[in-house]
Amino acid sequence: MELHQVRYFLALCESLNFTRAAELCNVSQPALTRAVQKLEEEFGGPLFRRERAKTHLTDLGRLLRPYLEAAYQASETARTQAASFGKLETAPLSLGIMCTIGPSRLVGVLGALQNQVPALQVGVEEARGAELVQRLEDGKIDVAFVAHPDYPERLDPKPLYSERYVVAFPHGHRFEQMNAVAFDDLDGEDYVERINCEFPEHFEALGLQDNSLVNVRYRSDREDWVQAMILAGMGCTVIPEFMPLMPGISTRLIVEPEVTRTISLVTVAGRRFSPAVQALIKLIQKQKWTGIA
Repeated sequence: MELHQVRYFLALCESLNFTRAAELCNVSQPALTRAVQKLEEEFGGPLFRRERAKTHLTDLGRLLRPYLEAAYQASETARTQAASFGKLETAPLSLGIMCTIGPSRLVGVLGALQNQVPALQVGVEEARGAELVQRLEDGKIDVAFVAHPDYPERLDPKPLYSERYVVAFPHGHRFEQMNAVAFDDLDGEDYVERINCEFPEHFEALGLQDNSLVNVRYRSDREDWVQAMILAGMGCTVIPEFMPLMPGISTRLIVEPEVTRTISLVTVAGRRFSPAVQALIKLIQKQKWTGIA
């Protein structure tokens, strides 16, 4: 069954006249007749009954008509959507953002993209880096902002900026008197654990073992609750240096060793990009990102 055959069938359903249906479809009457006959051969019976100058749908024709109308309408809708997609009249973008990246670093980019692509429709998914990497490979998202120490070969990371890890603590903490905090200085400290923290992955990527002996007092996968607990004096935590902080929280750079992460725009190598993804990549390449060298 071909779509033009369905179109001829539906035109004949409306006009109940072969000559008129051929005119509506801008084809010859023999061509329309042959197309209908091929449908009848495929469905195993006559779809129309000719009685002198009149044409009527058979029972089989009436049975199939709503299904063929639905199929043709779905085809036209798909064609229209595809045309709009190509012209950026509709521009969906499925974007993954690692949950430990603050929105302040990215909302400006999305705002600029919206100006370039007015029909932009962004769906944002937040997750840990490893989860976003998997969603990219599975085709569930188009592109992701991720910091990961070791990407699968299929992925194509484009580095944007790097940031160091710092220790965050409340006013009056002993770290306040230090210019930087050595990793071993965390031993014995009350600690608020960020469940989504990827610091251990980057620490281990340096070939080091995490032997710190902190006293974990609180755990949460929500950054706002972690920071609220720090302000309440329940402990300190390790965070990326560009993460937005609540007023009253201080930070010091972690040294010995100094650990960094690199935020990258990650896509699947060789995968064809939608117009919205292409526009995002071009914009990212023009963007000036601030971070450590």
